[in-house]
Amino acid sequence: MCEEFVAAMQGEFEMSTMGVQAYFLGMQVKKLKHGTFLIQSKYCFDLLKKFKMEDCKEAATLIATNCLIDADEAKNQVDSTKYRGLIGSLLYLTTSRLDIQFGVCLCARFQSNPKESHFNAAKRILKYLKGTTNVGLWKSTSGTCHLRGSSLISWNSKKQACVALFIAEAEYIAAGHACAQSIWLKHQLMDYGVKLEKVPLYCDNTSAIQHSKTKHIELRLNFIRDHIRNGDIDIIFVKTENNWWIYSLNHLHVIDSISLELN
Repeated sequence: MCEEFVAAMQGEFEMSTMGVQAYFLGMQVKKLKHGTFLIQSKYCFDLLKKFKMEDCKEAATLIATNCLIDADEAKNQVDSTKYRGLIGSLLYLTTSRLDIQFGVCLCARFQSNPKESHFNAAKRILKYLKGTTNVGLWKSTSGTCHLRGSSLISWNSKKQACVALFIAEAEYIAAGHACAQSIWLKHQLMDYGVKLEKVPLYCDNTSAIQHSKTKHIELRLNFIRDHIRNGDIDIIFVKTENNWWIYSLNHLHVIDSISLELN
């Protein structure tokens, strides 16, 4: 089907297929078994080369412990254009490097009148980057499908809009999306005279099911917990290997409504 679609598009428009996305605007995209990994290692090397820091010594920390960054009116002023260029390049790097965001934003405060101490602090960030060029950002993918009997009536697969701190939280975010969709479908079926009681929601992560382990996820926890107490859904554990029908999804949550005959 993909080949037929490409052939049809090329017959109408002047275009070419580039295959699976691997590089876009300085961002390297690696689709691996456990999710999508975003990294800007090539951008880091280019940045070090641009500011002649490719041979610098690596720094273990982003900012020195004895470093105090302030207005520093007594120090010598540096080229503001060069400083702003460095800060702008580092700000773009924070797309996949959240670990440098604090230091970069701190240095960005002094772009109007940068001093030598500010430039040294920014170069310290480059030294830190040289030893951490392989650091990137994992993007969790949420997948849900809704079954009525053996018929697939709704499905969804997309990157999660927020960053999860650990696997249980990523699973709970996906379960929340599945719960919201199931409630919507439940109300839609009521218009056709079909009344559902508890809709079983199958989740392949026990930590996400056991609410005592996810108390810190306040809003998402309360959303699912309230619907469980109201009897709208019933969350059930299912082994990952049993999710055979859409095995390619990284986070699979299935809502399987009871089998009813619609008039």
